[in-house]
Amino acid sequence: MAMNVGELTRELEELIAALDRRVPRVERAGEATIAREAAALREKAVDRLAELAKQGAGRRGRSDAT
Repeated sequence: MAMNVGELTRELEELIAALDRRVPRVERAGEATIAREAAALREKAVDRLAELAKQGAGRRGRSDAT
């Protein structure tokens, strides 16, 4: 199923918020790995949001010029 930019943006924002709410459980086995992977996933989501915002700004700039 294809998502439009607005839906993708909302999904990424929800993912970032969920990762921010997650509290590491240091007593659990493998938690350090999970925390590292969650941080990497969050970074990728933030980067993708920035790309989408940049693309959106570019599209708005082109439509304003025409």
